[in-house]
Amino acid sequence: MFITCWGSRGSIPVSGDSFRKYGGDTTCLEIRTRDDRIIIVDAGTGIRRLGNRLLEEERYEYHMIFTHAHWDHVMGFPFFKPVFDRRARIIMHRRPFQGKFVENVLSKLMAPPNFPVRYADITAEVVYENACPLTFQVGTVAITPVPLNHPNAGSGYKFSEDGHTLVFLTDNELGHRHPGGLSFDDYVRFCKKADLLIHDAEYTPPEYRGTRGWGHSVFTDVLELALAADVKRLGLFHINQDRTDREMDRIVDDCRQWLRKKHADIDCFAVACDTQVTV
Repeated sequence: MFITCWGSRGSIPVSGDSFRKYGGDTTCLEIRTRDDRIIIVDAGTGIRRLGNRLLEEERYEYHMIFTHAHWDHVMGFPFFKPVFDRRARIIMHRRPFQGKFVENVLSKLMAPPNFPVRYADITAEVVYENACPLTFQVGTVAITPVPLNHPNAGSGYKFSEDGHTLVFLTDNELGHRHPGGLSFDDYVRFCKKADLLIHDAEYTPPEYRGTRGWGHSVFTDVLELALAADVKRLGLFHINQDRTDREMDRIVDDCRQWLRKKHADIDCFAVACDTQVTV
């Protein structure tokens, strides 16, 4: 799997000199499978740049899955240019959401007075795959959903190909149990020996004292999860809207020092816009 992050910022896009290294776009991942299929995870503002690149490459078929429907994970969809290209074919996976959840979210997003172009005006071919709570396949990649610990719920995912795994758990609070969420030990089992764990690490310990229950993790809990699950690499995700590059660098340094003290051979880094990783 070849993974590109087009957006890793949490809550709202940001810009400015203090955010150049890690970028300001909100959540969007692109995964290219061994058999050259394209999987898009979430439609935060990063999907705008991804859409431009795909059209430049003359790639017109994509599989799209969502973690949940909060604004920062869907607000880029109306600016994803392929949806207005008749050559494009988008396979929307309802899994693990039931009914017409995905259709309803996207159509409301583009309904008046929210947006001037209606969902019904999309010219790309949009195909909806039925919901399923269990593992499903996109080409050579098996995808396993897991409930997120987050207000209004959501789904994380494990992507497996040729014996290698990526676990993506954005918007997942390890320090507080939300309705439908799992226990810390459940997430340890789900992440066990992943080649790469990308996990929400929005808060510092002092910040978390005032934000507990908001649906995001303190980075120290994420380190404990990575250690307990014995993952190979840890990507810190959902970067706080106000977190400057310099502040994020300090968090990464703190994480690496903690891992060294634990004698843990885990490669820890912050996931920036345009980060590219092979798993």
